[in-house]
Amino acid sequence: MQSGSVTTPFGRRPMTLALVRRQVATSEASKDRPVDKWQVFRDVCESRALLGVQDRALAVLDALLTFHPVSELSSERAMVVFPSNAQLSVRAHGIAGTTLRRQLAALVEAGLVIRRDSPNGKRYARKDRDGEIETAYGFDLSPLHARAEELALMAQQVVAERMRFRRVKEELTIVRRDVRKLISAAMEEGADGDWSGIEDIYIALCARIPRRPDINQLVDLVEEMEMLRTEIINLLDAQENSQKTDTNDDRSGRHIQNSKSDSIHELEPRSEEEQGAKPADDEQPKREPVPIKNFPVGMVLRACPDIAMYGPGGTV
Repeated sequence: MQSGSVTTPFGRRPMTLALVRRQVATSEASKDRPVDKWQVFRDVCESRALLGVQDRALAVLDALLTFHPVSELSSERAMVVFPSNAQLSVRAHGIAGTTLRRQLAALVEAGLVIRRDSPNGKRYARKDRDGEIETAYGFDLSPLHARAEELALMAQQVVAERMRFRRVKEELTIVRRDVRKLISAAMEEGADGDWSGIEDIYIALCARIPRRPDINQLVDLVEEMEMLRTEIINLLDAQENSQKTDTNDDRSGRHIQNSKSDSIHELEPRSEEEQGAKPADDEQPKREPVPIKNFPVGMVLRACPDIAMYGPGGTV
């Protein structure tokens, strides 16, 4: 541990081992490249819930960053700012003095800034002959530079959790709507089943949704709602399949009856014939015999004289 990397607060402000560890980690952190201070600030804003800081603390941090003369935080340049409380209050949108001190302590506790207190507790800077800052007492912004990657990962995690929360909440809304409409449709159309009991289960699940749910509560509710929706759909499908089966049985019965009647009809003529009934041809109307007309022999001989040779003795 480097002795110059640890500083203690002035006056009655307490010193904790956690602050010591943060200061040492900051001094040992990689300082190879500069980072954009406003990008780091946006990451802090995204991950404020994980850091345990409030909106007013972010306003104070924003005011502190405005006192840093350049837009980048780099180890090659001093990162200690030394504004007075009055100046900070103005740039923090007129925040009260007691609130300002409380939020500064919160930033130190969160490990975002380090106090560099002077022997008398004042904030100031001592410059060399060239006008460069040689020593400064105030608030050190180097933790923001050292924790830039960590804060970026925390911000990404928070954004991912927020998107997941939104997606799960949308799924819960959709599955609630599906279950409610399916139950209403089944009850209105008189479907078989204990729909009053199913509706009671649905109401009980809805009553378990808190006003400010967390992601785990929403996931559990979505799973139970999806199970209920699956049971409802399976019940309705079973009834639909049962109705189709009954309809097919009715059609098959009518088809069998028609087939039997046709077969009996085809066998009837044979059975009638075996019982001695008249064949179908006899039932057709018969033609009456045409009477044969008699012609005189003389007329026949005149019409066909050669027929006389066929008579007895060759004469008629």
